Amino acid sequence: MFKVLRRLSFVALALLPAVAAHAADDTPDQRAQSAVRVLNEIEQAPDKSIPTDLLRNARAIAVIPDVLKVGFVFGGRRGEGLISVKNPDGTWSNPSFISFGGGSVGFQIGVSKTDVVLVFRTQRGVDNIVNGKFTLGADASAAAGPVGRTASAATDQQLKAEIYSYSRARGLFAGVALDGSVIKIDYDANAQVYGQGITPRRIFEGGVGNVPAAVVHFRDALEEYTSK
Repeated sequence: MFKVLRRLSFVALALLPAVAAHAADDTPDQRAQSAVRVLNEIEQAPDKSIPTDLLRNARAIAVIPDVLKVGFVFGGRRGEGLISVKNPDGTWSNPSFISFGGGSVGFQIGVSKTDVVLVFRTQRGVDNIVNGKFTLGADASAAAGPVGRTASAATDQQLKAEIYSYSRARGLFAGVALDGSVIKIDYDANAQVYGQGITPRRIFEGGVGNVPAAVVHFRDALEEYTSK
């Protein structure tokens, strides 16, 4: 039985890049629109979503819509999204595009899509993403985030984490452990939106122009939902 499941897991993981590549057909504008959708849906369930005070005090926020997860004992996940960092004056930067991926082990069978939100609580986590790539749990401590109106429900273990991680499926946001997941700057998408050779630091520091409306809407949505 285990051999059969193991074979199925290899098949599932082999299919993951192909299905993820299909999802990657979305344009940067479409990815930004999907990220705004996720932010809007967070606000529709204030009692069972990411605490407002946690969002308000974040140093950076990443939104990765429609993360594809495939698993047959051994699993993997792939997705693409955006990340913005908080400026010294409290406003939000233009977002950089990112890719997100990772593996998992445990009893799991099936294919699913979830929305992932990462809330960065420290500058170290921000510095890691500016460098282009980092791994949750290795380069920055991560924990499943608390849900509800406030962050007071956080445990001692959660309070030590640099990044809170959430997953949304079937309309409900919940904290989820994502250790081992890798976040990378999507330089190709950034080049499509901002121009060739534009670094993440330049994007975050406001050194870009002609920002598409969908990308501006993502930044504006962060402004709206973290200023309450």
